[in-house]
Amino acid sequence: MSANTVGPQLLRGYTRVMRFCQIEVFHAVYTHGSISAAARALGVSQPSVSKTLRHAEDSLGFPLFQLARGRLVPTDEAHALIREAGDVFDRLASLQQTARNLSQAGGGHIRLGIVPSLALDVVPQAIAQFRRDWPRVTFEVHTHHHDDLVRSLIERETDIAIAYTPPAHPRLTRALLTEGELVAFGPTGAFGQVGDRLPLGELADRDLIGVAATGPIGDVLTRAARERGIAYREAVSVQTFFIAARLAQLEGGVTVVDEFTARAWQAPGFSWHRTEPPLGFTISWVTLEDRPPSKVARLFLRTLEEVLAASRTAKP
Repeated sequence: MSANTVGPQLLRGYTRVMRFCQIEVFHAVYTHGSISAAARALGVSQPSVSKTLRHAEDSLGFPLFQLARGRLVPTDEAHALIREAGDVFDRLASLQQTARNLSQAGGGHIRLGIVPSLALDVVPQAIAQFRRDWPRVTFEVHTHHHDDLVRSLIERETDIAIAYTPPAHPRLTRALLTEGELVAFGPTGAFGQVGDRLPLGELADRDLIGVAATGPIGDVLTRAARERGIAYREAVSVQTFFIAARLAQLEGGVTVVDEFTARAWQAPGFSWHRTEPPLGFTISWVTLEDRPPSKVARLFLRTLEEVLAASRTAKP
C-alpha cells in the first residue's frame, strides 16, 4: 500500500484504531528519527518504545518504518499518517493550555474570531478592560473577513466569532450584541452644513471609496442607494472598512464605513455623519450549536457588549 492509495478518511480510521500511546510513540520516532532518541524524549525505555511501535504496526496492518543502513526510514504510509498525528498533537497542546489555565483561579482561554474593523479599537478595549478584572484569562484573537468567520468556527479554529449581520447556518447559534450604522466619513465640510443626519442623496454623483466588497453590510449602502435612485462612482473598491477610511484621509475623499471604524480613524479635519435613512446593521456573537460559550467567555461577551454600548453613545 502506498501513500497515494491512502485517502484522508481512511487515515482518520487508522488513527482511531491506534491507541493514543501508540500515536505518541509513532510521532516521537518519526520526529526524532530513532528508537533511542524517541525513548529519551518520552522518558521511557527503548524496549517499551519498540514494543509499542510493533503493536501499532500490527494494529494497522502495515509497517511504519523500515531499516535502511542502520537508520529507521518512514514508509510512505507513515508520511501520510503523520499529518493526522500532527493534528492530534496540535489539539492536545491546545487542551493542555486550556487545562493549565482552568487549574488557576479565574483562569480560562478564549479563542476569538473578529472582523477587521472591530479589531481596530473596540475589541482591544474590551479585552484590556476584561483582563484588568480577570488577568489569568488568556486570549487568542484571529481577524477574518466575514465569510471566513463561519469557516473558522466550523473548523474549530475559534470558539466565538463576532460578526456583522451573520448569516443563518444550521450548525451555528447566534445572539445579538448591539446594532450599528454605516456612516459617511470624509473631510470636515465636505457636505456643507449638516444637521443631525446627512441625507443619503448628498452622496449622489460623488466619487466614493467603495465598500460593496466588505460583505453583507457593504450591501446595505448599495441596496439603499438603488432603492432611492442614487448613483455614485466607486473610485476605489476595497474589502475592509479601515482601508477605506485610511484612503479617505490620504486622498481627502469620501467613503461610507461602519461607525466603529469611523471613531477609530477620527482625526482633526475629518468628520463622520449618520445618514438619513439610517444604514443599520447588527453585531452578534456566533458559536457552534454544539459548543456554547464557556462561563468565562460569557463574562467577556458581557464586557464587550458594554464597550460597544459606550462607543455608540459617545459623540462623534
